[in-house]
Amino acid sequence: MTTRTTRTTRPSAPFPAQERVGPADWPALAEELDAHGCALTPQLLTPRECRDLAALYDRDELFRSTVDMARHRFGSGRYRYFTHDLPEPVQALRRALYPHLLTIARGWAEQLGRPAPWPDSLDEWLERCHAAGQGKSSQILLRYEAGDWNALHRDLFGDLVFPLQVVIGLDEPGTDYTGGEFLLVEQRPRAQSRGTSTVLPRGHGLVFTTRDRPVRSARGFSAAPVRHGVSTVRSGRRHALGLVFHDA
Repeated sequence: MTTRTTRTTRPSAPFPAQERVGPADWPALAEELDAHGCALTPQLLTPRECRDLAALYDRDELFRSTVDMARHRFGSGRYRYFTHDLPEPVQALRRALYPHLLTIARGWAEQLGRPAPWPDSLDEWLERCHAAGQGKSSQILLRYEAGDWNALHRDLFGDLVFPLQVVIGLDEPGTDYTGGEFLLVEQRPRAQSRGTSTVLPRGHGLVFTTRDRPVRSARGFSAAPVRHGVSTVRSGRRHALGLVFHDA
């Protein structure tokens, strides 16, 4: 008599977003944001996870639309908006980051004397976006080839805006590509603009301001408008994941 054994497949472990986001030094990141308008996080994705996410770019069924930046005079290169059926790492990181960014967002609103309409729950905030007509997914996968760049801009898709967002580098700078630094330009009150250039280490996130941020002035705090972009990629191919906390 032959005994057959059945092999069971163990479900894959959930993406450990909380374990990677939670231990970050968030008070230090908040200080960095206050000083410069952007701050690098610890590693959020492994090299393998970065490669897997970058490889999704060619799977048309995962995206609701594709934007050719040259066609719209946004720069050069292409980016794609995911559908609401997000890959698990994208969904999990967005949820894990939101509470930490919310604390900073509420502090900024208080300094600027503005309302802070963002609830404790990301789901509730997105429901408000959808009720206001902002019902499209805003999570972005970007691809730049040699010679591509991204013009200075803001990711504003409607009246409801979350003041912070995150971009995660998916390739190794200096190895997979050269150039392609992340650019942040801040318009200072009654002064020349200030620029900040950041190289995105693979798997690390850069938190940055979506629209403006508080800066000290003689009368307390004022809002300094900020735009972001990407410098020209000199060689290779550069992918990035954009996490936006309001829908379009």
